[in-house]
Amino acid sequence: MAIENVAATHAFWLAGRQVTGEDSFDVTSPWDGRLVGRVSVPTEAQVEEAVAAAYGVRDEFAATPAHVRAAALDHVSKRLVERTEEIAQLISAENGKPIKWARGEVGRAVSVFRFAAEEARRFNGGEAQRLDTDPGGQGRLALTRRFPKGVVLGIAPFNFPLNLCAHKVAPAIAAGAPIILKPAPATPLSGLVIGELLAETELPAGSWSILPVSNERMPALVQDERLPVISFTGSEKVGYAIMDSVPRKHCTLELGGNGAAVVLGDYASDADLDWAATRIATFSNYQGGQSCISVQRVIADASVYDRLLPRIVAAVEAQVTGDPSDDKTDVGPLVSEEAAKRVETWVDEAVAAGASLLAGGKRDGASYAPTVLTDVPADVTISCEEVFGPVLTVQKVDGEAEAFAAVNDSKYGLQAGVFTHDLQVAFRAHRALEVGGVVIGDVPSYRADQMPYGGVKQSGVGREGVKFAMDDYTYERVLVLTGLAL
Repeated sequence: MAIENVAATHAFWLAGRQVTGEDSFDVTSPWDGRLVGRVSVPTEAQVEEAVAAAYGVRDEFAATPAHVRAAALDHVSKRLVERTEEIAQLISAENGKPIKWARGEVGRAVSVFRFAAEEARRFNGGEAQRLDTDPGGQGRLALTRRFPKGVVLGIAPFNFPLNLCAHKVAPAIAAGAPIILKPAPATPLSGLVIGELLAETELPAGSWSILPVSNERMPALVQDERLPVISFTGSEKVGYAIMDSVPRKHCTLELGGNGAAVVLGDYASDADLDWAATRIATFSNYQGGQSCISVQRVIADASVYDRLLPRIVAAVEAQVTGDPSDDKTDVGPLVSEEAAKRVETWVDEAVAAGASLLAGGKRDGASYAPTVLTDVPADVTISCEEVFGPVLTVQKVDGEAEAFAAVNDSKYGLQAGVFTHDLQVAFRAHRALEVGGVVIGDVPSYRADQMPYGGVKQSGVGREGVKFAMDDYTYERVLVLTGLAL
């Protein structure tokens, strides 16, 4: 899929084969509005065919030998390496992500498929449990294995258009669960690349489809009883609407947050504060701030606040904004002008309510300048919601307890970062902070793709991370063997 060939209409993937529908839509660059590609849209009959094929192959795919699934996943991982630059340019073009971050995203997807291949080889090996611990269990042994719950409906967002598709597809294949992937309408091309690579493997027909259907057509798919597992990454509103509409289905929801970076009083040397400021500035603005774990809130102890704040402002102002295809660019546009206007509205609301604007605060089309706010009232939108843009707020607190309370004073709970050298504080943070992950000595934006990733409160339910997603896609089934001489 060369990005130069924008006039062609890119087909989608139905039960492992490439087909076209009757209609198509354009994918344009949020940076300059140029046409990146045209994507064919499946008809209702084609969607039905994909669902029927996935449902029909579910038993066969669950029984597929582990080496077959692992080989397919290894193949995708290796092919991603070979096509890194091409795919990175595609991500950057359709998403507006700076090319250096796009290359990093491809590297992460390489790892996701590699981890999945490894897990496919060792997952579901079975756990034996002796039952003769009571007289009635004498001569009996229980063997517990995991089996797929059925077809997975994976719904991916626009902000990591390749890697978050990988986090849906790779664990499903590794677990032997057929998957229907719906990439985001704004960024479908990266997801379709995964189809190109899977089509080069020997996976059973029907075990995967990639369907770029519109959001408006999703309720019927969500409701389909043949799709018992839904893995959704996106907004809180949509995620919980899905869960509420299908209470008997298994839903995994990764819904975002407003990540906090805490800088405590022991993190006080010039080198410490320079490191913290650099990391905060970088990961408030990477991906244009369009990451669920980007730094949105900085919570600084009063003893370091006055020295930290100017460092943060300087580091934010040093971020290079502009053309995402330029290797030097740190911050590109948001995914659309509409998204940038929303961020602009939230910042303007905060300033009108009394917040101080120390950097940024300007919009140019779909781009929004990296922004720093202080003295932000607690009841304005930007204090309560996920901004999903290059904006951070900085607040002063007095001591560890107040800092941790400030982190928890949010309806979200995805990840938090705590800058401290004190190991005891690290363990107290792990116990006290109501989040899915605590990162010590760094921002909340660190994620290793094999670790359990997800949140609490309104940040969702379930966990991503290959093995942990495989657990979500499967269930335990017990086999009791009788008449054994144990």
